[in-house]
Amino acid sequence: MNMNSNIDLFEDKSFTENIRDLLLNVRWALKRTWSTNASLTASLIGVTLVQSFTPAGLALTARGLINTVTTDLNTRTNDINILLFWLGLGFGLTLAETMSRVASKYFTQRLYDDLNLGVTSDILTHAAGLDVSFFEDPRFQDIMERAQQNTAGHFNQFVTNILTSATSIVQVVSLAGILIVIEPFIALIIVLVGFPYLFFQWRVAKIKYSKEHSRATKRRWIRYYTSQLTNQQNVAEVKLLNLAPFLIKKFRLLMAQFRDQDRKLYLHSFTGSSIFSVLSTSAFYVIFLWVAVRALKGSLTIGDVAIYAGITSRLGRTIENMILSITNAVENVLYISNLTEFLSIKQRTSVTSGLTPESRRGEIEVKNVSFTYAGSTQIILSNISLHIRPGETVALVGENGAGKTTMVKLIARLYDPTQGYIKFDGIDLRELSITYLHSQLSFVFQNFGRFEATAADNIAFGSWQNTIHDHERVKQIARLAGVHNMIEEMPQGYKTLLGRMFGEYTLSGGEWQKLAIARAFARDTSLFILDEPTSSLDARSEYKLFSRFRKLAKGQTTILISHRFSTVSIADRILVMDKGQIVEEGTHKELLSKGGHYSNLYRLHQRQMATPLTE
Repeated sequence: MNMNSNIDLFEDKSFTENIRDLLLNVRWALKRTWSTNASLTASLIGVTLVQSFTPAGLALTARGLINTVTTDLNTRTNDINILLFWLGLGFGLTLAETMSRVASKYFTQRLYDDLNLGVTSDILTHAAGLDVSFFEDPRFQDIMERAQQNTAGHFNQFVTNILTSATSIVQVVSLAGILIVIEPFIALIIVLVGFPYLFFQWRVAKIKYSKEHSRATKRRWIRYYTSQLTNQQNVAEVKLLNLAPFLIKKFRLLMAQFRDQDRKLYLHSFTGSSIFSVLSTSAFYVIFLWVAVRALKGSLTIGDVAIYAGITSRLGRTIENMILSITNAVENVLYISNLTEFLSIKQRTSVTSGLTPESRRGEIEVKNVSFTYAGSTQIILSNISLHIRPGETVALVGENGAGKTTMVKLIARLYDPTQGYIKFDGIDLRELSITYLHSQLSFVFQNFGRFEATAADNIAFGSWQNTIHDHERVKQIARLAGVHNMIEEMPQGYKTLLGRMFGEYTLSGGEWQKLAIARAFARDTSLFILDEPTSSLDARSEYKLFSRFRKLAKGQTTILISHRFSTVSIADRILVMDKGQIVEEGTHKELLSKGGHYSNLYRLHQRQMATPLTE
């Protein structure tokens, strides 16, 4: 994965390279917009064309109307037909311009909804396919933060700005063309005033984007401080520790930095816009004076003076709108480049290819496996080899940091080994389809899911494709896992909405853990992995639960991690880990008789529990 930021999109590059990169992103954004809804995009282009040409048409209509009236007054011809023609044409053009604005708003709103749905779905789908290791990298978190910054809104604004730019360009060219016919000197004024202002706004757009790009980490900190003060899981401890003043101070410091930086940029933009307004208005009025003098001398008509007066006021606004639309489009396409950067991240493991064996036994072979987390030099696992037979229950034991959880995550292929290989039913994990491998695993994590959903759904999520609508199957699983009576005692039974975010009923830590284990039973798998899933239960309850679990999981391979020796003692075999290596292996009694690392851990556990365990 390329974690290099695209902040250098406009830095350390030539003007040609900047334009090339910009055009590539523009092309991608337009293609993505067209594929989202071609008919709406085409409709927007249509109303844009109408809006582009109506100002020039209205100006010419006004000129024709004024000249007709002037001629009629001087000659007394009273030709009503010509007058009606110009009035009818003006009415039609005005109506077309008004309706095109109404239609543009309607099409834009609809296209935004489609873009919001499509782009957000793309982000979520791509994120769902990435490896777990990406989400543990702060650099990736920054990239994802940028990709989620109202990307659909930037898409919609980009399309709007592109169309507005096209409209404004046509209007400027057509209106300027009319004025140039009256007074050619106007072209020089447009160039001398317009182009410097365009480059000024271009520069402002790049500065705004660069500032916002650099804020990704700080924005994540702001969201963190906010969540600590508002999340129901943290609010009690924050109150007891009186952390609110400290967290609010941190929040305000970051927000104040953003405010002060933006204030300087606002002043910079205001100064430039003010200079443009003064210069453009002054220049147009100087030429207006010259046009009026020429009319007095008889070289121009009253209609020419009137059309100049009407067009110059509109042309000034149109030039400014054109420049702002172009630079806003540039700014928005820079934000869209955040999305392309995120979508360009490739997962290390393919989910669309690999073997899908028909037979399944749950056999695990680990050979000379070592592992180091990306970006770290610390060796977590060192040259581990082990073999777990089909249907065997194996416990991993060791102190915190020994590498137990990392080992089972490698078996689940949430990571790939740095060295060595792991086989599942005789096939290297890297040759298996990820989808197939995960379908063969029931994994209960230390930090198990507490889903804001009904009690029934919390179980059915284990195999939602087959179980989410099968209420009888859910109840059957609940009975097997021993949680049926617990659920029946809830306010609405299996329909009780759990959690405090949307519901009004929550569970204790131990009850949530029981649901997590029941969720594992919903899966028809050949391998169970339980990584300290019952830490909120007392030792007696855990032992009873796993004794029941072992009976129910008979024939299925089970890997169990627990610090409680009463639980691990029921395993067929115990692997003792220390500092990333397997240092002992055997049954509970065999390991105690050796008087080694396991025995020392056991004696220490006895003293801590103050309740000797039966050997």
